[in-house]
Amino acid sequence: MITKHTTGPVAERIARIGNQFAISGEFLYGEELCNGHINTTYRACYRDEDGREERYILQRINDYVFKDPAQVMRNVEKVTRHITWKLLRRRQYAAGQTLTLYPARGGRNYINLPEEGGMWRCYNNIESTHTYDVVENTRQAYQAGYAFGSFQELICDMNPEDIKESIPDFHNTPKRYANLLASAEADVMGRRARCEKELELLRGWEDKYSRLIDMQQRGELPTRITHNDTKINNVMLDEETDDAVCVIDLDTVMPGLALYDFGDMVRTATCMAEEDEEDLSQVYMQMPFFESLAEGYLDAAHDFLCPAEVENLAFAGWLITVEIGMRFLTDYLDGDRYFRVEKPEHNLIRARNQFKLAQSIEKKLPAMQRYIRRLMKSYK
Repeated sequence: MITKHTTGPVAERIARIGNQFAISGEFLYGEELCNGHINTTYRACYRDEDGREERYILQRINDYVFKDPAQVMRNVEKVTRHITWKLLRRRQYAAGQTLTLYPARGGRNYINLPEEGGMWRCYNNIESTHTYDVVENTRQAYQAGYAFGSFQELICDMNPEDIKESIPDFHNTPKRYANLLASAEADVMGRRARCEKELELLRGWEDKYSRLIDMQQRGELPTRITHNDTKINNVMLDEETDDAVCVIDLDTVMPGLALYDFGDMVRTATCMAEEDEEDLSQVYMQMPFFESLAEGYLDAAHDFLCPAEVENLAFAGWLITVEIGMRFLTDYLDGDRYFRVEKPEHNLIRARNQFKLAQSIEKKLPAMQRYIRRLMKSYK
């Protein structure tokens, strides 16, 4: 959803914030972009002295979610600079291929504005592109897979120790489950009675939650720098061709497993229902979308993945879907403090949706794994 403001308090606020960054020209209007769960985002349009209009993204970092916004920005700066360096070295760089941070007053790429709610940054607006909240066809699934596979390939030579955790244990499924059980026990909002069925379902899967974490601790899965929020709507696609142009939303870039990124793509790019669809008969994983997603991802990433990563790609799709469902359910029990909600029991609806999708993925895991193995043979 986009709300446009040319006058009034919101427009004045956008203009004030934009004035803190290296933006030239006359402020024309601002748009509020309301399609994210976490940060406050505006798009501001300016006209320069030659009459050209340029648009910029202004974004406030949610300091409830990200306890150290300055560290988030240091991570983003390192990753975007490395990607730009890599593309320039390959003579592949073109404007719009990666996010570019604009300097703020004071010399940094961000600025703390307590009177405007906290820390703000300014990005380039990736023009002539759009996003999808749900995948509509196999071509889009392929492009999403290729975009995030390429993103991982561009940063696979970075040292994970150079990037800090912005949210500790972000993809630690056993801890997510422990947090959920603690919230269910506390039941501070008196909501547990409405989700006993979901809690019972999760108890039946308990023995699977630590699989990837255990493999990482044994050194079987390498720690890499990963995106950690690989939803389909975090890929900007060309308006005319639907080709992937740029990966966005880098706040959760931190050390992790490549499998988490692929798993979240399976969750968001293989089901045509939105994650708050209440008609659960519409919620299921579609194999043609998975096949296109896997093909796009492996076309970009097959060279650097190790055998253990490849063997667990399909499982990761199931695990991350369950984990996200846990997070929605935990937030529901805690009183909807993390995810933005738009209707009563929104997070419970989301959780039920994700658990239904996980059940669908679970049934198709053998076929998913067979397809991945067949793809990997084609690269030899």
